[in-house]
Amino acid sequence: MKTRFLLIILCLACSASFAQQRKKSTKKKAKPTTTANQNPVTLRVNPDKQVAGANGAANAGLQPVDTTKRKPFDRPLDGYYKKNNILSAKVTPYANLREADVMFAKRVWREIDLREKMNQYLASPKGRLIDVLMAAIDAGELTAYDPTATKDDPGGDAFSRPLAAGQARARMADSAVVDQFDKNTGDKIGSKIMAGEFNPDSVVKFRIKEDWVFDKQRSIFEPRIVGIAPLYKPKAGGLDLDYQPAFWINFQEARQVLAVHEAVSRNNDATGLSFDDCFVKRLFTSYIIKQSNDKDERIRDYAQGIDKLYESDRIKKTLMDYEFNLWKYGE
Repeated sequence: MKTRFLLIILCLACSASFAQQRKKSTKKKAKPTTTANQNPVTLRVNPDKQVAGANGAANAGLQPVDTTKRKPFDRPLDGYYKKNNILSAKVTPYANLREADVMFAKRVWREIDLREKMNQYLASPKGRLIDVLMAAIDAGELTAYDPTATKDDPGGDAFSRPLAAGQARARMADSAVVDQFDKNTGDKIGSKIMAGEFNPDSVVKFRIKEDWVFDKQRSIFEPRIVGIAPLYKPKAGGLDLDYQPAFWINFQEARQVLAVHEAVSRNNDATGLSFDDCFVKRLFTSYIIKQSNDKDERIRDYAQGIDKLYESDRIKKTLMDYEFNLWKYGE
């Protein structure tokens, strides 16, 4: 009995000793960990420099270098929403007009002066009308037409002769007479006209050609713009001549270009109005310089001074009275 008890004690002591030795052999050393926010750093050997510190001898000639790649620049949003609606705008087509439904028609030429307060948004540095037209012409989206009068086109505004993009821009650039000198003697041998750079601020007037039409099918008397032309002031012999169109642009062709460019508003930055909306909704002020007549006369051909403005208002009132006289109002 005593022998059996001693064997049991001996077995328990052996098993305890074995478990202790196994625990020591399976114990692992802790590895250093790096957080996700730490940047990987490598050590590059530099024989001229040494890293100071307690381990200076071991780290001699090693220098920390950041090997992370720079991310591409992501421009933050300038505001709290993106203006994408104007970029995908579509032109609202005019109502179909048949020749049989045209009861009355009158062609009128107007001039828009950008120096007037109501028209200043067309010349805003944030978005000029002339910049939109010139960019579309350079890109081949619009066609500019020669305004020179010919036998077949007395007014020069019938879109009969297209111009190249370079020709249209050359008509808008200021020109100057430059003297030419001989390289050897330095004597003047002549002069030539050199085209300068185009200054968009020099465009202060636009001319529009429009038709006033009464549609008896819809009983509506409305204007429809046919063409638009920027005006410039040529110089000849040191004298400033009258404003003349640089080129003509078909308005129907230009509507899609104008519809995707926002017009700057003085009072509200979120109007969403395009240049096409401004012309169709008549958000501008202008004065009449000519109406279609049998003599093809302009107002300045038979009126001078302030009488030209009176004649312009008279023509405008005549057009309005035509529509009013069509209806009879009861008492």
